[in-house]
Amino acid sequence: MNISEIKKFLTKNGFKVIKIKKKSISKDAHSFLFTAASSLLIIGFFSILPFLNNYFTKLVFNSKLIDNTSKIDFEKTLSGKEIKKKFSESDSLSLKNLFDDIFEFEDIPTDLVRLNAETIKQLFKDTKYNLNEVRETKIVKPIALNLLPKEIKKIQSTKRKKELFIQIVLPLVLEENNLIKLDRKKLFMILNKNSNSQKETRWLNSKFKQYGVIKKDLSTLKIRMDVIPVSIALAQAAKETGWGTSRFAIEGNALYGQWTWSEDGIKPSAADSGSSHKIMKFKVLKASVRAYQRNLNTHPSYREFRKARAEQRDFDGKLNSLELVKFLDKYAETGKQYTEILQKIIKQNELTDFDDVRLLPNSKRIKNLI
Repeated sequence: MNISEIKKFLTKNGFKVIKIKKKSISKDAHSFLFTAASSLLIIGFFSILPFLNNYFTKLVFNSKLIDNTSKIDFEKTLSGKEIKKKFSESDSLSLKNLFDDIFEFEDIPTDLVRLNAETIKQLFKDTKYNLNEVRETKIVKPIALNLLPKEIKKIQSTKRKKELFIQIVLPLVLEENNLIKLDRKKLFMILNKNSNSQKETRWLNSKFKQYGVIKKDLSTLKIRMDVIPVSIALAQAAKETGWGTSRFAIEGNALYGQWTWSEDGIKPSAADSGSSHKIMKFKVLKASVRAYQRNLNTHPSYREFRKARAEQRDFDGKLNSLELVKFLDKYAETGKQYTEILQKIIKQNELTDFDDVRLLPNSKRIKNLI
């Protein structure tokens, strides 16, 4: 019996057959369910958004910013494979923020006290700061003077004049080198991490600006961020100032004879030069040292100097100043003759004795460094 016959049979016997329609969900109910589901999805998405952002920042951004090959190099060393080192540095240089930290010295009050030569000698004597002891102990006391004494040119004994000049400049050079060492140590700590924090990223960006590095080139930053050997810094200061007796050094705290074409400088006399340039002047001696180091570490003229320094670092970690000084021929118009004079100054005054001296720490950061 089929469905049709069953319906006829039931109707004939008094039963009423009705076709039941399927119940449907109302439009209002359907809209409510859609809204609820959408809300749950939106709430869930925004709940996990901070975690997604942090994950992709570390995965994508930081991996692009830092190219760390230390682990790969270590594995190659264990397997006996040769590691090819490339000391490539970008030719480009951004001058925009290069001297920002040097301009900060301009805020120093102008009424600085200039100690005379005798007072400085007594200060060094009272603190037991003498070069013979420095050569023996390899420790320098952190005595930083802001100005050279005018009487230094009146000291008759060449030996005493040289000693006083070195005593004044040496702590300044070491202090600036320590700041670079701290930065360099932090740089390599960051490079040895798989990822870096936002604070570390901001620090890196500030150093890219400080060293004029364009396009966040880490290889360039690593080459530029390094110390200037103490013996070279002392020899150049001695050569450029006549052991502290030049008027540029006394009047403008210019230890390294850096040129400028701005109005704020010291005009050389006709006997000094017929050029239109001026000698850059500074508020304090420390600013002159920092500007000198920044110049050698960034200017394209000293690219070969920095490359040679990086190669020495890679070889045994030590810097050979007598070799590096050969690459400073572009610092003066006399070229190679200039570098030969610097070598002579270093050798005659045994300035390499100061290349491995350390500044007595006056802070925990410096103490941890040395």
